[in-house]
Amino acid sequence: MRKAGYLILDARYSKSNIRKNGFTIVELLVVIAIIAAVMAMLLPGLGKARAMAYRLRCATNLKQIDLAFQAYMDNNNDIYPCSNDPNHYVLWPGRNWRPFVAPYLGGNIDGNNPSVLWCQKDLYSKLNYDSTSYAYSMSSYQSPEKIDTLVYTAQHDEQFLNMPPIPQRRTSVTKPSGKIIIGEWFSNHFLVNEDSRWWCRGWWSWAGKRNYLFADSHVRFLDTNDIRPALDGNPNPNVTIHGIRGIDWPR
Repeated sequence: MRKAGYLILDARYSKSNIRKNGFTIVELLVVIAIIAAVMAMLLPGLGKARAMAYRLRCATNLKQIDLAFQAYMDNNNDIYPCSNDPNHYVLWPGRNWRPFVAPYLGGNIDGNNPSVLWCQKDLYSKLNYDSTSYAYSMSSYQSPEKIDTLVYTAQHDEQFLNMPPIPQRRTSVTKPSGKIIIGEWFSNHFLVNEDSRWWCRGWWSWAGKRNYLFADSHVRFLDTNDIRPALDGNPNPNVTIHGIRGIDWPR
């Protein structure tokens, strides 16, 4: 009897345990639905956090580039990077200004190792411009007088005229907090459907947002509509009205 009683109690215990620890199909579906709802709420936030992280990393790149620029100018009579080659006038696309700052960034900086010169969200420049995402304002190596006399065409051919560089000093900046020196060429952190023609993209486009480095060393993420129109009518720090003595922001 004890044995039988034991078996009966054991059987009752086993059934109770199964009822207590098991899940019905309905309960499993409810749990899955709750998890799916939580994930749906979290994923957009995670996406925004990731986008913010990329944007901040890009801003950090510009801060590191600024330190290299400051070191270069400290060693070169307070002059912004500028070539002595009369034919070396197109510095802004990226590839031609790297040699000036690379020694101050450490390591071997080139297209295969762009270091802080490339933004990870910039997919286009990884294969172009020697993996350099940041453009260097032409007003930093061209005289305000020359810039103010340029004639602008729809295709911006004036950027490629034979204009020998003219050194510009750091002290020539009238309002350092308002003059852009370097910035992202493309809108990497706010994607837009820009015109595929090269002269309608980058700093010539009113679409998108970009990280910009100003002459006073601060970095700001701005909508292009916050930039003042330059001499060509676009948000183009290359040809700021009055060049390095002019103002790009605020509008």
